[in-house]
Amino acid sequence: MQTIRLAVISEGVNAWPLYVAQGWCLFAQAGVEVEVTLTGSSTHQLEQLRNGGYDIGFQQSDHVVRAVETGSDLAIVMAQGHAPELSLVVVPTVHSFADLRGQDIAVDGTHTGYALLLRKLLTERGLAPTDYRFVEIGGSQERFDALRQGQAVASWLNPPFDRNLFAAGFNSLGMTTDFFPTYPGSVAAARRAWAVEHSDTLVAFIRGFKQACQWLKDPANEAAAIGLLPERLQISPELAHKAFAAFGARALPNITASGIEQVIALYWAAEGLQKPLGKPHQYMDLSYQVRAEQ
Repeated sequence: MQTIRLAVISEGVNAWPLYVAQGWCLFAQAGVEVEVTLTGSSTHQLEQLRNGGYDIGFQQSDHVVRAVETGSDLAIVMAQGHAPELSLVVVPTVHSFADLRGQDIAVDGTHTGYALLLRKLLTERGLAPTDYRFVEIGGSQERFDALRQGQAVASWLNPPFDRNLFAAGFNSLGMTTDFFPTYPGSVAAARRAWAVEHSDTLVAFIRGFKQACQWLKDPANEAAAIGLLPERLQISPELAHKAFAAFGARALPNITASGIEQVIALYWAAEGLQKPLGKPHQYMDLSYQVRAEQ
């Protein structure tokens, strides 16, 4: 059985299929062993993924665009998560975007992932980049801790981290689904050279993950699925039931050319690039996903 070194930036409900695939041995049934590393940093993860420290990484697709544009052979090989549903959590004294002037905002990486979306949002709300400070903190747990400890006044956070802060009196300025309803969700990426050399192993990994997604959509598995969350996420049963129903009501995670085009445009704008926009096929190879679904 081949081993895959999988890198994940942070824990969260969005990683539920991974917990299922591990807990119910779906990767092993597909013929692959998966070693998971929680990196806590998109910057570190991307660097290690590019250099062969990990085989596959779960992250946002703009990371792949950035890597390819700076000389890497990374490619998106699978849709991993639904479109992001993050809350812009703010401390109790912040009630509007204007209150963010002169403040520190916690991000994973200042030039990657949701930081690009947040900078675009703040610009649209009348804030110039000099009106606030992005502080690189790390993954969801690290940003949660930063807000709670007063190191920053705002950050994007996914469940259950956002809900836990709301219960402690923190506020929300809105969600990614409010501001960017069609932006694509997280993806799995691998180096093209590695994927070619380990194509059967990659297909087995994707097959196990997809089986976990299908398993999560079966109402008969609700109790077992929820049992996988509390010890990892400290999530309440009520929120877990809501999350299970929400997952079952949505189509399986998917990545499309039009979705990647949004990411490319966002990256080009953030970097001020003047050359023609890249094409989706430069950043994705879904042939392995197609094989896994056959």
